[in-house]
Amino acid sequence: MSQGSGSDVSIEAPRREDGRCYALLVVDDEEAIRETLQFTFEEDYDVFLAPSGEEGLEILEREPIAVVIADQRMPGMDGAEFLERAVEVRPDAIRMMITGHADINAVIHAVNEGRIHRYIQKPWESPEIRLIVRQAIDAYQLTHEKAQLAGALKEAHERLRRENLYLRREVEKRYAFEGIIGESPAMQKVFDLLEKVSETDATVLLTGETGTGKDLVARAIHYSGPRKKRRFVAQNCGALPETLLESELFGHKRGAFTGAHADKQGLFEVADGGTIFLDEIGETTPGMQVRLLRVLQDGEIRPLGTADTHKVDVRILAATNRDLRKDVEAGRFREDLYYRLRVVEIHLPPLRERRGDVPLLAHHFLDLANKKMGRSLQGFSNDAMDRLMACEWTGNVRELANEIERAVALAGPAERISAEMFTEELRGPSTRFEGGGGGFEPTEQELNRAVDELKRHMIARAVRETGSKSKAAERLGIPRQSLQKMMKRLGMP
Repeated sequence: MSQGSGSDVSIEAPRREDGRCYALLVVDDEEAIRETLQFTFEEDYDVFLAPSGEEGLEILEREPIAVVIADQRMPGMDGAEFLERAVEVRPDAIRMMITGHADINAVIHAVNEGRIHRYIQKPWESPEIRLIVRQAIDAYQLTHEKAQLAGALKEAHERLRRENLYLRREVEKRYAFEGIIGESPAMQKVFDLLEKVSETDATVLLTGETGTGKDLVARAIHYSGPRKKRRFVAQNCGALPETLLESELFGHKRGAFTGAHADKQGLFEVADGGTIFLDEIGETTPGMQVRLLRVLQDGEIRPLGTADTHKVDVRILAATNRDLRKDVEAGRFREDLYYRLRVVEIHLPPLRERRGDVPLLAHHFLDLANKKMGRSLQGFSNDAMDRLMACEWTGNVRELANEIERAVALAGPAERISAEMFTEELRGPSTRFEGGGGGFEPTEQELNRAVDELKRHMIARAVRETGSKSKAAERLGIPRQSLQKMMKRLGMP
């Protein structure tokens, strides 16, 4: 057995992340061996010595030991038993055994129970054992790095799971039917249909002018139905030429056309198990209509550039601002596809046909714009609301939202939206209430409904911001009893 110094071989000892030395534990009943190993390693490692297995276990309990070296034969607890118990105390430590005996049974037992990294045969050379320990430290480092990486991945996975759960709940909340604003009779009919159709897998055709909220309704159907935990994908069929649209929907194989440098998965495959929303379905070509009909009939798609077909399980929602019945009569749209899409048709009324919803929508968009821009505008002047009610809104809800967001952006220090903040088109004479000449003449019922909705919004905001009915009544300038009566008449909790 050589007793060379720690400088026999130039092997730079690794350090822990905190800069400290790694710790070694030597367990041997022979003092000479303990001293020799201490002399060999003390310059590069924190060396702990124990004359017995019992004392070695005590050191393992309190010290961050990286490598354990134990003699095979010791009185009392032998090396195999000690290393077996060391696994329970510090399972990440690298375990090695010193032996001068060719006891095969003891070797097998130690390997099985003590999970030994390797044997050190007596006698050894100092450079040899220094290299062995360095390799053991490397293995210890690798094990710890893997454990840290596994922990980090587990934490990241859990964080991603929580974020996905939160985002899914936010999406479901955002696109729930409660997110579709409207109390008019026309919208109540829409809500009735949505509640009935959302729990089914029926194909739905959404019709209505541009800006009436067909995309929002499609998402509400998906996120209120049985497929809400799967993907929702949308594609505007009028935004791409036929070949690109076919590739986008059904995918393609490499080389299917110029520029197809790799295989691509289509949206129908992406949405498998979920929902696909085909907006502007009336803009599709006859060739594309045939391919869509095959999906609806057989549930099969065929990527460009291949003869292979794939089964997909997708709910289809479609939307159009065209009169597809007239397109069918004119030969521009396939009749069989029309009836396949129109299992349930939901027509979204234009805003001019549900003017009673304008105040409710206006305050909703005002709240959104305030939050987006960090503003705190309190509402609309009477003149401003009159003009909103009188407008024809050819762009429907989308136009109303844009008008209010623009007004909030240009409001400056104002406390509420006034008519002067609107665009010139909205401020013009054609938007005033006039008793003739084509101007809008609201019915008494519509006016009463609009006024009641304004009251609800103002009361709810006052109560929310002040925290009590008494303070809300004070802000609104009315007695508390009057506020209570008004809330009861308006059906407010």
